[in-house]
Amino acid sequence: MSLPSTSQHFLPEIKGLGRRLTKKRSRRPGNFDRSDTIKHIRFGGTRRGDRLGLLGFRIAFAGIVLLLCAAAAAIDGSQAAPIGVNWGDMARQPLAPEVVVKLLQSNNISRVKLFDTKAPILEALSGTGIEVMVGAPNSLLPALAAPGGNGEQAAADWVAQNLTRFLRRADGGVKIRYVAVGNEPFYGPNNATYGHLCLPALRNVQKAIGAAGLGGKVFATVPFSADVLDEAGASPDPSSGAFRPDIAAVMRGIVASYVETSAPFCVNLYPFINLVYSTGFPSDFAFFGAHSSRDSVTNLTYHSVFDAMFDRVVSALATVGAPALPIVVGEVGWPTDGNPVANVSNAQRFNNELLAHVANGSGSPLRPDEPFDIFLFGLLDENLKDLLDGITPYERHWGIFLHDGTPKYPIDLSGRGDSGSWPKAAVGVKHLDRKFCVLSPNLHPDPVVLGQKVDFACAHSDCSALQVGGSCSGLNSSMIASYAFNNYFQFNYQQAQFCNVDTLGMVVTTDPSTERCKFPLGLDYPAASSRSLLIARGTIFSALFPFLLFLVL
Repeated sequence: MSLPSTSQHFLPEIKGLGRRLTKKRSRRPGNFDRSDTIKHIRFGGTRRGDRLGLLGFRIAFAGIVLLLCAAAAAIDGSQAAPIGVNWGDMARQPLAPEVVVKLLQSNNISRVKLFDTKAPILEALSGTGIEVMVGAPNSLLPALAAPGGNGEQAAADWVAQNLTRFLRRADGGVKIRYVAVGNEPFYGPNNATYGHLCLPALRNVQKAIGAAGLGGKVFATVPFSADVLDEAGASPDPSSGAFRPDIAAVMRGIVASYVETSAPFCVNLYPFINLVYSTGFPSDFAFFGAHSSRDSVTNLTYHSVFDAMFDRVVSALATVGAPALPIVVGEVGWPTDGNPVANVSNAQRFNNELLAHVANGSGSPLRPDEPFDIFLFGLLDENLKDLLDGITPYERHWGIFLHDGTPKYPIDLSGRGDSGSWPKAAVGVKHLDRKFCVLSPNLHPDPVVLGQKVDFACAHSDCSALQVGGSCSGLNSSMIASYAFNNYFQFNYQQAQFCNVDTLGMVVTTDPSTERCKFPLGLDYPAASSRSLLIARGTIFSALFPFLLFLVL
């Protein structure tokens, strides 16, 4: 495929780069100029523990398996840090921490990013030598930023409870390298609630780290979505990046604190979002190498939106006096279900091309020969992530592995081009019995009634794969009902009453999966907290299901 002429500049793709609405870790398209190429660049995401953030990007990045042959620990700009992964546990039946740690070790993953400080997870990581970024979620920012010395005390207590306690264990402790203070605090509605708390909370945590004797060993940073960058009226060129005017002063203070403490700038970047929400976006530019655009100011050529997004951050840092500040990409990846372009093929291509790009050490056009430091998003699928009323069903499918630790596709774990190598699966996983729930074959229920039952089952489980473009979107009406009933059944540990949905379901031992649509089998691990399971809102299904029946019957 021939590349565009070098006269093609960074068209409008880069504008709109960070805009997102709001939602708990989901995204939805915003208003932005859709013309040409680089104007459609958007990045960002919102993640876990807080599960806040609406559309656009969030999402966040993260994780895959990989052992980088040249692995250096320090972020000194001269050597590539080993690839990290985001480990989230927003699942109905999350794998036991010790199983996940063995999965990391078997795949030579030596760095993980967490979204909180759950004791069982940190205990499982203790003594392993795996480098960890822990998180103080947004919900803690009010306490950490409190005035009158209260914030300083809260930060000191938090450091003692969540850092010192785990760093100084007899087995060698947890190798905590970073603390994420909040998560995307300026993103969407987070801004009004947490934006003004970000800098004082960060400073108090930094002070507490120093007082605990951890200065120079543990570094506090804030993972930002790309919407910290200015879009309105800005040039789309990567070299023209700048922070939003409404937060520019705060960002200057945050960056200054990083310079003082040798901490990196952390940002989440999602090329997937550009492709999904930017009309006319060149699909090859979401990947690496098949499309190019040129910066009209520097004349530098870009072959991926990832590099363009990264360099826009580099440029923004230069405007606040930190042109050489190290950057950590806190989340980057590609989902495998829930959208027409969220599939295994694209995820395999993106992640392998990304890892090869990182491994070659070429850096970005504005930071040539400076290796990237990234955390892939994410390690495992998470079936409790919010979907924003079904608008972002791909949110539950970012994992390199399925919910049970089964790898989805070959991925280059060495970064040396062996993209046909499969990651090792989790071992010792406890599945529920091989039982499934399906629609009773001899029943012919009223389509409206059946639609209501499907709606109910989906509202209390995970039917994201049934959404348009999903792996199970092509099922007939009875299979749609069976898929919904089975998910509800598995979510509730295969208790018989959760299959007998008004006598419509029946338990079978034969797997009803098709080649494309896999019926999940639950795991025999304690359920996640009793937070709302109304996660795949039924309104979409109740409106769609009778129509599907009309087409099929």
